[in-house]
Amino acid sequence: MAFIPKDLIPERLRKIQTEGLKWTVAHACANSAFYRKKFDEAGIAPADIRSLDDLRHLPLIDKDDLQTEYPFPLLSVPFEQVVRIHASSGTTGKRKVLSYTQNDVNLWADMFARCYELAGLTRKDRVQIAVGYGLWTAGAGFQAGCERFGAMAVPLGPANADMHCEMMVDMETTVFCSTASMALLMAEEITHRNLLSDIRVNTIIMGAERHSDGMRERIQELMGVEHIFDIYGLTELYGPGTGLDCRMHDGIHYWADLFIFEVLDPATLEAVPYGEPGELVVTTLKKEGSPLIRYRTHDVTRLFDAPCACGIPFPRHDRILGRTDDMFIYRAVNIYPSQIDHVLSRIPGIGSEYQIHLQQRESGRDMMVLRVERAMGVDPESDDALAETLAAEIRRKILVRCKPELLDYGSLPRTERKSRRVFDHRNGNV
Repeated sequence: MAFIPKDLIPERLRKIQTEGLKWTVAHACANSAFYRKKFDEAGIAPADIRSLDDLRHLPLIDKDDLQTEYPFPLLSVPFEQVVRIHASSGTTGKRKVLSYTQNDVNLWADMFARCYELAGLTRKDRVQIAVGYGLWTAGAGFQAGCERFGAMAVPLGPANADMHCEMMVDMETTVFCSTASMALLMAEEITHRNLLSDIRVNTIIMGAERHSDGMRERIQELMGVEHIFDIYGLTELYGPGTGLDCRMHDGIHYWADLFIFEVLDPATLEAVPYGEPGELVVTTLKKEGSPLIRYRTHDVTRLFDAPCACGIPFPRHDRILGRTDDMFIYRAVNIYPSQIDHVLSRIPGIGSEYQIHLQQRESGRDMMVLRVERAMGVDPESDDALAETLAAEIRRKILVRCKPELLDYGSLPRTERKSRRVFDHRNGNV
């Protein structure tokens, strides 16, 4: 069974998006007091939305709106139609709770099945799911999509390495789904336990956190897999499964018949040209329970205009380059952790795991300590040369000075969850 439409010519996609936008605005205005107030304040009525060009006149919404409207933000259906809720971690305040109708749940499974199809899976595959279950969307999305696609789901969640290794061998797992941090942890465990000849994993699907090219290449090297795919999604947007990179690995195809993606300058909130980085803003086209209209994700990416060599008729965005809210300021320079990723991945002898420690000297001047692992097998005697190269590259690429500290391979913590990269010790912060 094919899940990805193959006949989505630009004219048909534009019609689908136009009708979806009109329906979403009308649905939200009729059923959500929050959206009705937003539109009234902007002087906009559903009848004003006649084409995709009218999208830019609609007001933007942000995560603060979801937390202000807690516990059921953006709710646009009667409670009797809500069959499930999911929520974000709530690390910066109240959790962002999103409501799902049965149609929402079904559509989410369908679009996730598209991701498995795009990754080249078949119904003979056995998919080991190592992401979180419960309030989080990850586990539910990976499992429902797998079942809809028709492959075998092995739903372990973020269990310990012993259980994952055991099930990977015994279930003859072919596909492993996790965060990048968990994938690296498992790749190292499999190598340490000399299990590579006993496993059948040929595909890895990673999501939930950014990862460097160096980490991706290291996982691929240790696991011997042919393809590692990057999946996108967020709790507010159903969950994971809104898009995946194809086997060309040249950007993430997103399901433009279900969403409109804009990339805006986060300062001016105006659209940036194709190929230029900016903040991803999302509008849903069929979401019933908690529709999103011009929702600021704070994820930094860029849209590609050229068609992909794979022939899939869906547009692409770049892998997530960073977040506007994880940017830190060091010596008057705005820095994203992804910029550090980029530099590290291009220096031979440097591993993929690192931590950024921001400190303040007695003089009041800031200092950035970059703690980085050596690559596996690299002699500590090369530390001085590696540190000199790293400091020079950071200075050249990011225009700041740093103090590199080289560490043994494997000395930084591995985790099944997202890795913490930035530790700000300035002014009592931690």
